[in-house]
Amino acid sequence: MLQICLKEMMSEKHKIKVGAVSYLNTKPMMYGMQNEAFLQDHELVPGYPARVAEMLKAGEVDVALVPVALLKELPNYFIVSDYCIAAEHEVASVCLFSEVPVNELTTVYLDYQSRTSVALAKVLMNEFWGIHPEIINAQDESYRTKIEGRTGAVVIGDRALEQRRLSTYIYDLASEWQAMTNLPFVFAVWVSLTPMGEDWITRFNAANAEGFLHIDEIAEAQKYPVYDLKKYYTHNISYLLDDNKRKGMEKFLAFLNA
Repeated sequence: MLQICLKEMMSEKHKIKVGAVSYLNTKPMMYGMQNEAFLQDHELVPGYPARVAEMLKAGEVDVALVPVALLKELPNYFIVSDYCIAAEHEVASVCLFSEVPVNELTTVYLDYQSRTSVALAKVLMNEFWGIHPEIINAQDESYRTKIEGRTGAVVIGDRALEQRRLSTYIYDLASEWQAMTNLPFVFAVWVSLTPMGEDWITRFNAANAEGFLHIDEIAEAQKYPVYDLKKYYTHNISYLLDDNKRKGMEKFLAFLNA
């Protein structure tokens, strides 16, 4: 029955739709999904993390790179890949930025593009930094201009790499999490709401893996002067979902469920 279902999903009438986050950190994973063979029976649907998760919940995509904080909102889900977006130390692109030390902040704006990074920031504020500033949920990009005085902001993704050049204080959330728990942090995992089958998972893992044979090419293709992308792909982001990362993910979800 499962094989029949998958064949129907991969037919001319219904390509498997993959919700893909359109950030620099996903480029190595997406490399192998952009070739002709993969696209014959798959469709890539781009979006920022929170939007991609909503598409999965709404049935607009079949598989998505889902922010870990949103897993608790899914009644049933299946992690369908050995690849993820994670960090074992500093991630560089998920940070709290400010002009004063964190313990002097009275207001913190939270990025609207990722619920996981926002949830992580709240855990760190409550459990590690011991601060209780006013929290404001940003609605658009203008919030970054409010980083001044005793007001800070959580910024994620490519915009965070840009913000690193502007702010005096940079608190890397993955590094702070590691200091608190001695565990890596997982930001997003590939998820479906129905089983995908072992053959498909093997193929999907192979598509994820292909880009890591071409890191130099991928980094060079971006022409990104703001940050060293080879360092980003090989040092900051850790892509294999191993046992230690699963422990870190479980620890984070336990904080959210407390």
